Amino acid sequence: MKNLLKVVVVDDEPLARKGMLMRLAAFPELQVVSECSNGAEAIHAIQELSPDVVFLDVEMPVLDGFAVLKTLQQQQVKLPYIIFVTAFDQYALNAFDVNAVDYVLKPVETERLRAAVFKLLKAFEAEDDHRHKGQLAEAVAKLTGEAAGNILQRLDQEEPVMNDRFPDAISIKDSGEITRVPVGSIDWVDAAGDYMCIHTNDGQTHILRRTMKELEQELDPRLFVRVHRSAIVNVNTIAKLQMLPNGEHQLMLTNGQAVKVSRSYKDRVKTVFSS
Repeated sequence: MKNLLKVVVVDDEPLARKGMLMRLAAFPELQVVSECSNGAEAIHAIQELSPDVVFLDVEMPVLDGFAVLKTLQQQQVKLPYIIFVTAFDQYALNAFDVNAVDYVLKPVETERLRAAVFKLLKAFEAEDDHRHKGQLAEAVAKLTGEAAGNILQRLDQEEPVMNDRFPDAISIKDSGEITRVPVGSIDWVDAAGDYMCIHTNDGQTHILRRTMKELEQELDPRLFVRVHRSAIVNVNTIAKLQMLPNGEHQLMLTNGQAVKVSRSYKDRVKTVFSS
């Protein structure tokens, strides 16, 4: 490769950025032209510098990695190659391994980073725009659950890459009435037999006849986390994670509610505190 690839590193954690910069220095094909501490800085840097690749943190306050991509698409900015940096669990990310648009799991491992950079260099050698879009669509699909074909179609039509597929409100039928519950007002949800109890920030509890799995698919995974087979929590209501004397864990919400965390969901919950 004749020219150095221009790199932008985006992460809201200073130590994580520093660590990534140190590791990228080992690759002579890459030249870091900017480091950004939030989504707004990332958008500005990509617009001004037109980098070849962005190491993009998924979990950031205000503008996360998805919002950065969406904003760039809306502004019709040519997308650079994206390597996601994320704390998502390994199971959800294994499917990325075949994609040139790759991911790096926190904490960053040198060998995994080397593999991601190797894929990046191979992609640039091929330099195929259609393939690039397909790879990005596959990567975003793995994180959002949306069909890659739908994402690719929007890319081809220069529409936003991220689809606002999650509803703003949930309609609940009860005694001949339909109540519209804004998703943002939901503190947490627990299962009660064949019903879901939706607890909102105004102190009300709404009964929904739906399975936990069905409801989970309607809630944005960036805003809600499954903490138990019978409980979902709004991440913005989480105050702290506690370890109990018996070795179990529970979440304390900002309204004082305690919610049990099962062992099978403990690692997923911990990603909320590492983002």
